[in-house]
Amino acid sequence: MAESISLTLKDWIPYKLSEENGNALCRWLYLGDAQFIDPFFDESYFKCMSLPNNSSVFRPVSGVEILPEWSAQIESIPPTAFIFHISRCGSTLIAQLLGMDPSRIVLSEVPFFDEVLLKGFKENVSVSQLLNAAIGFYGAKRNGQHSYLFIKTDSWHLHYYKQLRELYPRVPFLLLYRRPDEVIRSHQKRRGTQAVPGLIDPAIFNLSKEGLVNLNMDEYLARVLESYFTSFLEILKADKLAVPFNYNEGAINIVKKIAGLSGISLNAGDVEAMKVRASFHGKYPMEVFEEPALNVLLPAYQERVFELYNEVEIMRAVWGKLGQV
Repeated sequence: MAESISLTLKDWIPYKLSEENGNALCRWLYLGDAQFIDPFFDESYFKCMSLPNNSSVFRPVSGVEILPEWSAQIESIPPTAFIFHISRCGSTLIAQLLGMDPSRIVLSEVPFFDEVLLKGFKENVSVSQLLNAAIGFYGAKRNGQHSYLFIKTDSWHLHYYKQLRELYPRVPFLLLYRRPDEVIRSHQKRRGTQAVPGLIDPAIFNLSKEGLVNLNMDEYLARVLESYFTSFLEILKADKLAVPFNYNEGAINIVKKIAGLSGISLNAGDVEAMKVRASFHGKYPMEVFEEPALNVLLPAYQERVFELYNEVEIMRAVWGKLGQV
């Protein structure tokens, strides 16, 4: 019976939480042969929507409480590493480079994980079992090649570090970051949800609504980045399995280091293929990536976040001297 359930569910993932008559429900999505190779996971969702199993008027739905039991019967790969980041710091490209080999599953900002974490935040309940179950489904070993599982979180998931560390005490947590002014410039062109006041509850960033009233969007983002770098410092001081990486190290060098930490061997062909991919935009693979260096005076609202950034840089230098990275 268990084997039958495993075979039936291995190509399905929970993809949306909903509520009906006071009951927490989970909607399911059939994957077929789809692989998670898009820059963001919602692109994979959309591609699967056209499959016949997902086009029926009747959509598969279950109670949320059954997920841990079903997930336990799926052959899945435990997480190899979590990639935390402050946004716009090369994490998408690095995820794309890691996912070039079919032996690696790379989950990039899975919307269902967002929903699970926000459910816990809004209802003030533990969602650890549900999150662990969801990761089990998304990390299902759907072919004979899958051996590694990398999970790139959304940037605000950084503030769920403790919960994730309790679930995965032996998994490396990779911390990616970049100069704050470069991050802000990127968001000025196309803002992410964490850069727009009100789209994510500021309490998640340990910010109060009252203290944000008179801030413009760039000043608000600087406060969000302050919360990220503060968390980085706390994590690096306490967690021996947390490893810092700065965007300025270069995507190829960062992937090489991640491969070393993960027991992955890269040959010359792998590196050459990554160099070709790295010359294009991480989020928009058909666009050549170009970005001129900043050469401006530091505005006052960025002073504090740069102080924190420099402290993280000192921590990264210490790690380097210790031979950790």
